[in-house]
Amino acid sequence: MATKNAVNWKKRFAEIRQKAITEGKDIQKHFFEPGIRVLGVSGSARDQFDMAQEDSTSEWLLSKCLDEAKKSGAETKLLSLRKYDIRPCKACYSTTNAQCHFKCTCYPQGEKGDDMTNKIYDMCMWADVIVFATPVNNFKMSSFMALFIDRLISMDGSLSPADPSDPKNKELNKLHTEYIEKHSSDEYGSGFLRRFLGKIGGIIVSGHEAGAGITISSLFLTLNYYGFLFPPFSSVYAVGDICEGTRTDIKKLRSPCYEEDARSLARNLITAAKIAKRKNDYWWDVKSSIN
Repeated sequence: MATKNAVNWKKRFAEIRQKAITEGKDIQKHFFEPGIRVLGVSGSARDQFDMAQEDSTSEWLLSKCLDEAKKSGAETKLLSLRKYDIRPCKACYSTTNAQCHFKCTCYPQGEKGDDMTNKIYDMCMWADVIVFATPVNNFKMSSFMALFIDRLISMDGSLSPADPSDPKNKELNKLHTEYIEKHSSDEYGSGFLRRFLGKIGGIIVSGHEAGAGITISSLFLTLNYYGFLFPPFSSVYAVGDICEGTRTDIKKLRSPCYEEDARSLARNLITAAKIAKRKNDYWWDVKSSIN
């Protein structure tokens, strides 16, 4: 790449850096606004009007959690992933950080995009609190939830493309990454912009048998490194009995005990949000030069 072009690209990199710093300030301002916004994300495939002929227990528990949050004065939204077109992550991030963009340029916003790009990223940005609810499928989270989590990488550090007309220019994006590594500072947004930083997280898992601990641990580890803040008792797991058939699960898993766990989760999430939003003279420490 010629020196003249390299200088021009450095100017473009600097513009993106300034845009990210401005976006970071907007994220902080949005977080500290009055009121608490709670997004419940359901990863279940089950629906009484579809093949299962029965609705989801994890989503039922999530509905109780959102109901309690609403009673506490929060604004709530439910995102049922099965109702949306979410396409697979293409793992651009692993080439170089700046190969992955926000919003995702594999499925660019508009007619060529999917619901993740056109709708769901905005829903996640809106929320102060996000509750992730999934069944246990084969000792792990559901395929819908895994797909969703993978696509959230676009929000975890990604920036605008250096060249919007050629967003997957690998060599240019490597130069952009090197620029960020050398020019980032402690200022939020000066490097890779971690958009989940400081959001409050909660987890709900249900299943017929073992796998809840593995599923919760996997979600917790990923979301913690996305920047989520977790209060005490930030997960709920409702598990059936391996010695009995799945036909008995609804009665056991939708018990008053598990419902109260879901409502308790909501109260802890709201308390954590109130504490985190109490004063706007702080922000979380993050090393923005790497992601």
